[in-house]
Amino acid sequence: MTAALRRQLRRQFRQQRRSLTAGQRRRASHRFGARLDQALSHRPARHLALYLANDGELDLRPALGHSRFQLATTYLPRLDPIRRGHLQFRLWQRHHPMRPNHYGIAEPAHYYRGRALWALDVILLPAVAFDACGYRLGMGGGYYDRTLADLQRRPRRPRLVAVGYDFQKVGEGTLPVAPWDQPVDLTVTAGCD
Repeated sequence: MTAALRRQLRRQFRQQRRSLTAGQRRRASHRFGARLDQALSHRPARHLALYLANDGELDLRPALGHSRFQLATTYLPRLDPIRRGHLQFRLWQRHHPMRPNHYGIAEPAHYYRGRALWALDVILLPAVAFDACGYRLGMGGGYYDRTLADLQRRPRRPRLVAVGYDFQKVGEGTLPVAPWDQPVDLTVTAGCD
């Protein structure tokens, strides 16, 4: 039942996300930067991991224009070629070439300098949906959950922030939680008009 419900919720929220117009997405992305800046005002973000929007996800690039993030070193996830099912975080600058991975998601084309997961300050995670308890429903591949599980053995860990549109945040107990799901510390939404 849980797996079927997760599939149903993924379909529902992905469809709703994809139904947003380009203008709605753009406005939400610009609003998001101020909300993220406020949410992280008490925590440094010198090493910031983010994702590039895919499948109607919130575009995080406009947030990098906020003063808090202009000096941050940014990293993008890349499928780990050695630890299958895991992610690496590689240095990213706007001029770096990208290539699609086997899911069609853009990732750094070269093995630019990476950063250990525990040494990042903040990781912005994509979500199909998330709840008030900090659980997120991803696309179903488990890449982030497997990667983030490595942090359980570390004394230092980054701030984990699930991001999305307002409609992606659901009530407590709405999302079916699996034993391998890794909770986040914070959720930040961008609104949507």
